[in-house]
Amino acid sequence: MDFSFDSIAIVPELRARAIFHSDSTKVFREDENLNPIIVDDHTSYIPWGADNLMPFEVLQKIEADETLSTCQLFNAEVCYGAGLMYQTSACTAQVKEDIEDFCLDNDLSSYFLGVCQDFKHFGWCITMLVLDSDRKKIVQVIRKEAAYCRFTPADEHGCIREVLYANWRKVVQASDIEHIPLLNPSQPWRDLQTRVASNNAPAKFAILTKVPTADSTYYPIPHYASLFRSKWYDIKQLIATAKKAKLENSAPIKYQIEVSDKYWDGIFKAEGITNRVDMQKRVSEEKARIIEFLTGAENAGKVWFSTFYVTPDGKEQHDVVIHKIDNSKEGGDWESDIQEAVNMVCFTLRVHSNLVGSVPGKSQMNNSGSDKRELYTIAQALQKPYHDLLFIPHKIIIRFNKWIGAYPDCPFVMLTTLDEHADAKTVTTSNNP
Repeated sequence: MDFSFDSIAIVPELRARAIFHSDSTKVFREDENLNPIIVDDHTSYIPWGADNLMPFEVLQKIEADETLSTCQLFNAEVCYGAGLMYQTSACTAQVKEDIEDFCLDNDLSSYFLGVCQDFKHFGWCITMLVLDSDRKKIVQVIRKEAAYCRFTPADEHGCIREVLYANWRKVVQASDIEHIPLLNPSQPWRDLQTRVASNNAPAKFAILTKVPTADSTYYPIPHYASLFRSKWYDIKQLIATAKKAKLENSAPIKYQIEVSDKYWDGIFKAEGITNRVDMQKRVSEEKARIIEFLTGAENAGKVWFSTFYVTPDGKEQHDVVIHKIDNSKEGGDWESDIQEAVNMVCFTLRVHSNLVGSVPGKSQMNNSGSDKRELYTIAQALQKPYHDLLFIPHKIIIRFNKWIGAYPDCPFVMLTTLDEHADAKTVTTSNNP
């Protein structure tokens, strides 16, 4: 669903408030196998999440948290480094001219920053190569946003044949989908040669660049998914919400009511509610019913029954969980809690908090300039494996276009010391001559 159920409700009898909060622990992983969605007789795809909207839900959660969004942007910018470029020092004058024409026709800076964003957000990206009419040259390289890409089911050999590109936020018809042939991820260069050699080769191909993960799935689960599974994302959001309520009218937060999205889905399904407005109205009614249960002398001693199930790892998953909050602390006492939550977010995203200035508090110890410079150097050095993966499409472009002597490179931005009389310089880890 594209709207949030999080809110604060007033509990007048207690002169307090209660937080309704959606559980985000399942934002990346489903509890059951996903079946292909059939569009028509010739088109089907594997949904990304149970409702096929998982990437948009993830982006919504990232945008809702200033620390998480800043760390993600920082990681993408560090991966971008000094930008993608084709090194031509060993090329002939004609090859240099051809590469310069290619770079003028393609916005490599926007493309590369975009695929770095996809890599850091979702762990994979799609590059589309466009060939000329003779199928002799690759003339265009385009980033297809990962959030709008879906895979067709793998064939009997475990190979995905197509990428489907469409606006999955709305109801998609067959005519809305762009079909892009996908080169074999394990042998993209050989597959491209084989297809171009045929008489009916298409004019465009997609290359999948994917971060290898421990489990093999259609859509990889990035490492920072643990931030949602461990509830630290929820904790940070709750602290901010509670502090805002305290500052607005000194009404303390007495209850945290954690409601699974499946609880609302079950109500809508049982009562046949499909309209968005009716959904919001029914949610408000259900929240009022829960608040009524929590207050009033006539409800003393009553019990709330909630369904739950046990996951394979032995953890109980409840539809509704009501937590009573100790409101003896004042607003200022949340400072240490928010520091802990921010540090956990930065740790999970592998970003030192001093590099993005996200740790609150007046008495925080800061690293020296030399320490920060080393931290930034380490962060860039760790991008080497991601650059190796992101270079694959460009090595194919160079090889296919016969640009002998050229190679892709992404130099690092190295911050210098004062004795070097320069603010920064670029260095490279490329092994090419």
